[in-house]
Amino acid sequence: MTDRPVFYSFRRCPYAMRARLALQNSGIAIEHREIVLRDKPAHMLEISPKGTVPVLLLPDGRVLEESLDIMRWALALSDPEGWLSGTDDALIAANDGPFKQHLDRYKYPSRFDGADPLEHRAGGLAILQDLEQRLAQQPFLCGPTRSFTDAAIAPFVRQFAHTDRDWFVAQQLPALQAWLESYLASDLFTAIMAKHPIWVPTD
Repeated sequence: MTDRPVFYSFRRCPYAMRARLALQNSGIAIEHREIVLRDKPAHMLEISPKGTVPVLLLPDGRVLEESLDIMRWALALSDPEGWLSGTDDALIAANDGPFKQHLDRYKYPSRFDGADPLEHRAGGLAILQDLEQRLAQQPFLCGPTRSFTDAAIAPFVRQFAHTDRDWFVAQQLPALQAWLESYLASDLFTAIMAKHPIWVPTD
């Protein structure tokens, strides 16, 4: 056990991304352990048998296995930009439920029997059009500044956009596209996407 929280992550996982966004924004020092999903460390599986990232082991022995729980824990300790005041649970639930279902079947149709990627692309686009309407009225999802909700949703919109970049930029989503590009270009996002060496127990 260390005196810092131990954080297991995979760089491209959107759930791990949003946890890293909150941890980075909070300024909390952690021990970052980058993993390979096909070769998960025994210690990670010991503390979190479900075997998915992110996982945060706290110094007192508690384990946080859900990205939103990690975000809330970090921001409860330090929330310099007031992210928690911009928490739209309904919007996040729509992202984590219907949008994520469409995203997975659009990006990885072979993993889902009978999935039509174009049908699910259209379903995801319909949800993004709702975000477009909101962002046409304000710079961020909950107002004039970035918040918990932006951090919780942006990594998934990024994944959707990158599945077919040319198609995405051709859609009539100017406010959403500007929001996403601004978020991806931010110092915060750049910091959390820095590459880490793969952690091995002998480190």
